[in-house]
Amino acid sequence: MKDTSVKFASVTNLNELERQAIHTSSMIQPHGMILVLEEPNLNIVQATTNCHYAFGIKAQEIIGKTLEELFDPFQVDIIQKGVTQENLDFINPTKMWVRKNGGEYAIFDGVFHRNKDGILILELEPAESQESIPFLSFYHLAKASINQLQDSASLKDYCQIIVQEVRKVTGFDRVMLYKFDEDDHGAVVAEEKLDRLEPYLNLHFPASDIPKPARKLFSSNWIRLIPDAYAEPVELFPATHPSSDRPVDLTLSILRSPYPCHLEYLHNMGVGASLTISLIENGKLWGLIACHHLTPKYVPYELRKACEFLGRVIFSEISNRQESEDYDYRLKLDRLRSQIIDNMTQSENLVEALIKDESSLLDLAAATGAAVCLNGTWTMVGETPSEEALNLLVQWLYKNIDEEVFCTDSLAEIYPEADAYKNVASGLVAMAISRRNYVLWFRPEVIQTVNWGGDPNNAYQTINSEQGLRLSPRKSFELWKEEVRFTSLPWKQVEINGVKELRRVIVNIVLRQADELALLAQDLERSNSELKRFAYVASHDLQEPLNHVSNYVQLLEMRYGERLDADAKDFIGFAVEGVTLMQTLIDDVLVYSKVDSQSGEFEITEAGVALEQALTNLQRRIRDTDAEIIIADSLPTLKADSTQLMQLFQNLIVNALKFRSAVSPKIEIRVERQENEWLFSIQDNGIGIDPQFSDRIFIIFQRLHTRDEYPGTGMGLAICKKIIECHRGKIWVESELGKGSTFYFTIPVGGHERDLRNGRKAKDYSFGGGQ
Repeated sequence: MKDTSVKFASVTNLNELERQAIHTSSMIQPHGMILVLEEPNLNIVQATTNCHYAFGIKAQEIIGKTLEELFDPFQVDIIQKGVTQENLDFINPTKMWVRKNGGEYAIFDGVFHRNKDGILILELEPAESQESIPFLSFYHLAKASINQLQDSASLKDYCQIIVQEVRKVTGFDRVMLYKFDEDDHGAVVAEEKLDRLEPYLNLHFPASDIPKPARKLFSSNWIRLIPDAYAEPVELFPATHPSSDRPVDLTLSILRSPYPCHLEYLHNMGVGASLTISLIENGKLWGLIACHHLTPKYVPYELRKACEFLGRVIFSEISNRQESEDYDYRLKLDRLRSQIIDNMTQSENLVEALIKDESSLLDLAAATGAAVCLNGTWTMVGETPSEEALNLLVQWLYKNIDEEVFCTDSLAEIYPEADAYKNVASGLVAMAISRRNYVLWFRPEVIQTVNWGGDPNNAYQTINSEQGLRLSPRKSFELWKEEVRFTSLPWKQVEINGVKELRRVIVNIVLRQADELALLAQDLERSNSELKRFAYVASHDLQEPLNHVSNYVQLLEMRYGERLDADAKDFIGFAVEGVTLMQTLIDDVLVYSKVDSQSGEFEITEAGVALEQALTNLQRRIRDTDAEIIIADSLPTLKADSTQLMQLFQNLIVNALKFRSAVSPKIEIRVERQENEWLFSIQDNGIGIDPQFSDRIFIIFQRLHTRDEYPGTGMGLAICKKIIECHRGKIWVESELGKGSTFYFTIPVGGHERDLRNGRKAKDYSFGGGQ
């Protein structure tokens, strides 16, 4: 799978790294000093133990003094006014003079900051010059770099310019630009170095190399200097803050001592000094500029700020260029989506609208295949898995994924069955329109070779030391190759956003159509109610005159039969037969019109009982036709209208008995449980049906034979269809002439209210007349 072994390697060690509170260390690097101050008088409450080198007195003696006692009073007055401001950038950095013996002064770069607890901290580093680098120097430095960017066309070129300029300014032996991916693994995308150094360009490094606490610190500090990776740290005195009795939070500290594990990591790489510049985009750590030197190397504060400025300005230019490229791509996707939406507004069929222009549907997500599932029917475009595989995939999505739009570039990693069709669907975007109605986009597997800087599966190990168990980073950064399989090209966020917008539009259109259908349904319900009432009244009123006709015709035959010749008696027989047929037709119309009104709340019904009742009603016809009835499966208990279920079985069995062939009828009844419904089948060995009439036979009054051939009104199967529709099921026939017929019908496991009771989501939509 993708690179699961890398993601989950040394989980215990990685968790240990991520639990470390490295921001509360009471140790700092020895090239500078820290004074923790108490406001408003700027009393010193903590100091580093190396202060005696600058002030000539021990840290214990400094505690309780004010800044005015250590520095020039005039300076301190200005500082005291400056630190009252919320933004301390206006006084940073400050050149601070310390009077030494003999009237000499030592000059320090002073930087003030407040930590998240509101504690004021002063960091001091020896100043290499008495003047600050003027703003124009920053400006010209950045302008020269940006001019080079304007002549470059790719992100790779941009990144290379950054590392070249930073190395030119700082003189480090190696400068790398390190970019993070979505899994927090990093890759070196640009490098400028001494020729004799082993290249790290294009090598990947696991997320564990920069654990979450360190990543958080890099996000809080734009720049981080370790001038001597082998220097012994110095302590804060006292180790805890007097007001909280806890170590001081040094998240924003420039001088905070590196975590020992990180120092060992640098040692293993042969690094003597490092400078790291954070590249932050929209508040998230996008990457790092990592500068390495083989020997200790101090970088003055002004030069560090110049590098930080350079990194920010040039990276801002890169971000703008990238946004411009994303914007152009987004416009393209917007045009494709608009075309699809136009098709939808002009078509009554959602599927036809989506696939009217197949390339638009595919290009919307830069996919090689797409599939639309609507009411259980699949429509596929491009390269996709089989329909059977798609059905199983949708079932898995329905049960396991709650997002309205879900994407993965390694489907087999979370759904192992996708391994079978990785060549067409290693990547998936799934847009859920409603319950089990989906639009899916696919991308094929792209086998990649990832070059790692050392074995990522053994990035850290736990070893015993005098201080107990500790974590130790890998010692080798030699090329380690990994073949990544079952993975597609990653989906871009702009593509996912385009799919989400398409879904929003589709849902809005469906909701509007649902409102229109609701109004139409009200009109139809009112019209149907009137029609049913008319049918009932009309049929009831027709029965009486028909009875009169039948009675008087039969009375005529009884009284005057001796005077009538054979033709007259035949005519009377025809009249009586016509009246009887008309009465049967009226009775069937009444049954048909009452199906809806008689189906109320369904109850637990034994399908076997309903079938037995139907067979009892038909036992004489079964005996007369010498029919064999086979009930092959145990019939289930389900929620249904028991009377209608009996009528359904009876009509289908009558149909099989009526349209029998020359041999004795054989009728086999089967049932099987599918996902959310029962599938019944009634198979006969009768005369069969031409497949072209398989839909027509369910229409009211439609007949394929004359009444002389087969008696009846043509209502039986129409009634069956009406009953099944009331149960929210389906009915169909599979048949060939001379080979018998098999009638299938489905009934939901939970009855006709299953969508409201069993749906995971409270809302549901219907499309194209389907359920």
